[in-house]
Amino acid sequence: MATARDLIKNKSVSQILSISPNATMLEAIKMMAKYNVGALLVEAVADKVMGILTERDVVLRLDAQGRSAADTKVSEVMTEKVLYVESNQSVEECMELMNSKGIRHLPVYQSGELLGLISIRDVLREVISEQKTMISHLENYISGL
Repeated sequence: MATARDLIKNKSVSQILSISPNATMLEAIKMMAKYNVGALLVEAVADKVMGILTERDVVLRLDAQGRSAADTKVSEVMTEKVLYVESNQSVEECMELMNSKGIRHLPVYQSGELLGLISIRDVLREVISEQKTMISHLENYISGL
């Protein structure tokens, strides 16, 4: 059974992307576009997560309210309550948390140290891979191989 740590190891981009709460939303949006990501961790100092900024935050708290990206600080738009998982938690636990809370991104910690950020895409990719393996094993079993 795969864990959150395994998902972090399998990511093509291992860099943890973060932004200052004092940065403008325009800077945040440009960073999200540059790295093609749907979320940034908000950190005032290294490894001290204050919040998370997601595409949903941009739509609901910036665009929908007619605010200017150049004049709005990240701290005014970010989600402050950040849910997270420990590195030894299973992919199934991550998926359940994401599903029950309606979130798409989870920071992963190990012994208080931030390892990275996983997305629902990472989780689904792993679940599909595990299911393909299981189907292959069952087909081989049924056919007597």
